[in-house]
Amino acid sequence: MTTQKVLMCGNEVLAEAAVRAGCRCYFGYPITPQNEISAYMSKRMPEIGGVFIQAESELAAINMVFGASAVGVRAMTSSSSPGVSLKQEGISYIAGAELPAVIVNVMRGGPGLGNIGPAQSDYFQAVKGGGHGDYHQIVLAPYSAQEVSDITFLSFDLADQYRMPVMILTDGVIGQMMEPAVIEKKEVRNLLPKDWALTGCRGRKPNVVKSLYLGDKVLERHNLKLQERYRQVAAHEVRYDAYHLDDAELIVVAYGICARLCKSAMNDLRAKGMRIGMIRPVTLWPFPSRIISQVAGTGKSFLTVEMSFGQMVEDVRLAVNGKSGVHFYGRGGGEMLTREEVLKEMERLYAQLRGGKNV
Repeated sequence: MTTQKVLMCGNEVLAEAAVRAGCRCYFGYPITPQNEISAYMSKRMPEIGGVFIQAESELAAINMVFGASAVGVRAMTSSSSPGVSLKQEGISYIAGAELPAVIVNVMRGGPGLGNIGPAQSDYFQAVKGGGHGDYHQIVLAPYSAQEVSDITFLSFDLADQYRMPVMILTDGVIGQMMEPAVIEKKEVRNLLPKDWALTGCRGRKPNVVKSLYLGDKVLERHNLKLQERYRQVAAHEVRYDAYHLDDAELIVVAYGICARLCKSAMNDLRAKGMRIGMIRPVTLWPFPSRIISQVAGTGKSFLTVEMSFGQMVEDVRLAVNGKSGVHFYGRGGGEMLTREEVLKEMERLYAQLRGGKNV
């Protein structure tokens, strides 16, 4: 495959981008709506001399990622909501062992087995640390096939740079929809030498990869080192898009597929003279709290739109810190928001903020 624009579903774009980003080990277990990733990797990995294994379970898959990463290989796994839940213990071990890894969650409706409809109800799990212990993972939320490709390259680079897990958080719509994208063949960058990897001693002092730290204050010192790394990530890796914040009276906050609906609705309403802006988080962790805090308290109000019953809205409220009103609109259970209902909610809230006057 060359670098021309191709028409593929989001899951396949992600898989091909992972191959071109240097992923050489993929371990997964089937679950809808992410099966296209596994199917694609089952074909592509043998073609490039990589390893594809359909593991016996999600638990096995994430621990295979641990093993591959420990020897210095770029490794990835993918799943959907219930399957990602089963991977949480392994993700915590990967974080504790300071290993780079890329985990993909193509979200579906829940809780429980739920359904195969698109959702954004795994936000808490992704950004608050779904496993045990004090750890973070970088969480990136693309909103188009092109951004799926770009973020996949970025995810492997960030995982290597910071030696930590990176999660790509998409949903059933982004994963399944067909959309053109350019998947570039970029030079694979290992930003830091993997002199920690288990490649055999070969005359050097043995390396040790572990997450078990016993002894007085040993684990605390390890945690303090991790926390300093997370502060560096928070200082340098926040990503977001902002639209029309200068004159906005109502600012919409949305990510992923919801951001596309909100952006389209915002443009239509601005054409009618309504001063509506938008912030689209690209990194869900670290969250773009600073930009939200900066524009709060200047007569602006916020509307958070999600395909959940209210999760990211909590981080918006924390960032606003009582300086502005924060409103929420969402649907869950695998039901897709429509552009029309989002537009109506934005229009209704804007009119309410303007005292009910026609604008």
